[in-house]
Amino acid sequence: MRFLFVLFFLVPLHSDVLGQVKPNVLMIAVDDLRPALGCYGDQIAITPNIDRLAKRGIVLQRAYCQLAVCCPSRLSMLTGLRPDTIRVWDLNTHFREAKPGAVTLPQHFKNAGYQSRSIGKILHGGGAPSKDPESWSAPPMHDHVRDPRLRYALPKNLKGKGLKRAASELANVSDDHYIDGIVANDSIRVLRELAANKHPFFLAVGFRKPHLPFNAPKKYWDLYNRKEIQIPKEGSHPVNSPDLATRSWRELEGYTDIPEDGIITESKARELRHGYYACVSYVDALVGRLLVELELLKLDSNTIVLLYGDHGFHLGEQGLWTKANNYELSTRIPLIVAAPGQIKGSSEAFVELVDVFPTVCELAGLEVPIGLEGQSFLPLFKDPKRRWKNAAFSQYPRSLKGHRHSRHGDVMGYAIRTKKYRFVQWKTWKTKAVVASELYSLLDDPHEMKNIVNEEGSKAVVTRLTKRLSDGWKAALPK
Repeated sequence: MRFLFVLFFLVPLHSDVLGQVKPNVLMIAVDDLRPALGCYGDQIAITPNIDRLAKRGIVLQRAYCQLAVCCPSRLSMLTGLRPDTIRVWDLNTHFREAKPGAVTLPQHFKNAGYQSRSIGKILHGGGAPSKDPESWSAPPMHDHVRDPRLRYALPKNLKGKGLKRAASELANVSDDHYIDGIVANDSIRVLRELAANKHPFFLAVGFRKPHLPFNAPKKYWDLYNRKEIQIPKEGSHPVNSPDLATRSWRELEGYTDIPEDGIITESKARELRHGYYACVSYVDALVGRLLVELELLKLDSNTIVLLYGDHGFHLGEQGLWTKANNYELSTRIPLIVAAPGQIKGSSEAFVELVDVFPTVCELAGLEVPIGLEGQSFLPLFKDPKRRWKNAAFSQYPRSLKGHRHSRHGDVMGYAIRTKKYRFVQWKTWKTKAVVASELYSLLDDPHEMKNIVNEEGSKAVVTRLTKRLSDGWKAALPK
């Protein structure tokens, strides 16, 4: 349920005509990572490796996923097609059910002569959606991990049952104890193998933290003083928000130390927020190891590095935990692009995960497949402040009964995020009738704490945004 992304490249290195070498691609997926990074202005996060990378490139401040849970978000990005097109809205559906002939990003590179490899969580964490043999040159590694001994370390948790035991764990173990450390080790080993190969490579590495449970080696917990980790001031649901917008997905409630009613005490909230940041620092250290290995292998000057969060995450803000909604904290992701020889800085341009596919193709000099539903943001490398998309689009389904949906659910919430507003229409799937709406003024209410859709002064804005939402993503593209 998550991902963040970074690019490293030399633009002209793909020209076979000039006899030059095609660039490699290292794609790093980070599960449940919101922009909790120093380079995004987070005052708590200790992330020196990603921050160092950010100084070498462009920080994209307004990057968004298409649907804020893992499977739909990742599969939309990897296919370059939006959720309604691939008909993936839940955790159990494979995109090839609706699009059997779709070509994924790694598959496209494989078809172009690349060695395409996968280590860790890339498509999804389990079941049919985690598998796609067409995408890879060799069988994936650690793509489906269910062994609790790779998730927990403490005896009390190892004695439990199922995958969900304690929601966090502080254990005095090495980085290699948990699955992410193992993924990093195997990624380094495979990098060395690929470096000796004459073929260019597309290597996808997927880290599972900071996804729940918040388990990280003790040294990363020790980086933070829990007393300094603040509880969100905006800790209740937004005023006038519909139940469809704020309903719990009950991901956190499934852990043994979390009450069934989902009511989190201040002490538990501090523990969970502490654990999340410990996991972010843990992954940052593992990312640092990969980047150092690229340098040691002398691959860094000819490798496109993608590091992305698959969606955002709530840590008690708006009275919400985890993701599975249309709000800013769940849909916004970190996106850093470090490009040797290119402009460094920050961009406020709207970018969506579905835009990654065409962008990476252009960076590597590959032809962009026809029919993708994303827009290459390569022009932003030349001018980060240029006019670009005027909105980003996301969606989230709900069932009328229960907390979790299946497929498209009974009601789909379609959201448009502009510079000034977030507007959401909840439509019944069968009739497309609007059953609830939301409007948040992001200039006056940046934390989205008051739904003003029914206020008298909002009528003109609602009319305008209803049309823009109906016109869809194509109408928001740069002219």
